[in-house]
Amino acid sequence: MRLLITIFFLSLSTTAFSQQYIVDELASDMERSKAMSLSYIEAMPADQFGFQPNEQVRTFAAQYLHLAQGLIGLSSNGTGATPIFQGENLEATEAYHTKEEVLRIVTESYDFAIKSIKEMDASQLTEIVQRGQFEVTRRGWIHKALEHNTHHKGQTTIYLRMNGITPPQYQLF
Repeated sequence: MRLLITIFFLSLSTTAFSQQYIVDELASDMERSKAMSLSYIEAMPADQFGFQPNEQVRTFAAQYLHLAQGLIGLSSNGTGATPIFQGENLEATEAYHTKEEVLRIVTESYDFAIKSIKEMDASQLTEIVQRGQFEVTRRGWIHKALEHNTHHKGQTTIYLRMNGITPPQYQLF
């Protein structure tokens, strides 16, 4: 009987450890994504933040403001944290379309996501959160935040190249 109780408690601690490991890994991935995004923003000259390849796509500034808004919303769905910039449409606020403001807002959005991930209860990773028609685990919402960032950051690679700028080197780890 003692052996069964010991095995039971060991399995609980192993599960808790593996869940905390996932939280730590998600925070690390978000920190790496932050560094890469900021390096892309830094690479673009301040006078090119209004650049857009054509009228059907976002400007460079709008891409990163959209990225920040998505990061805040998607990660808060996952962590349960109260979103920053509530009630604001970052992309639509013209005053935010400068290099300085884009750097500030993107930094704040990543800092919010990273802090929220680090503070979340790891045992809730598999809890389902419904937003509109989507039912996704908390872990899944955080993955979607990272996926959304990768999508828009990838688009800005072309913006940099069209301005004769070699994008910063991708950092896998």
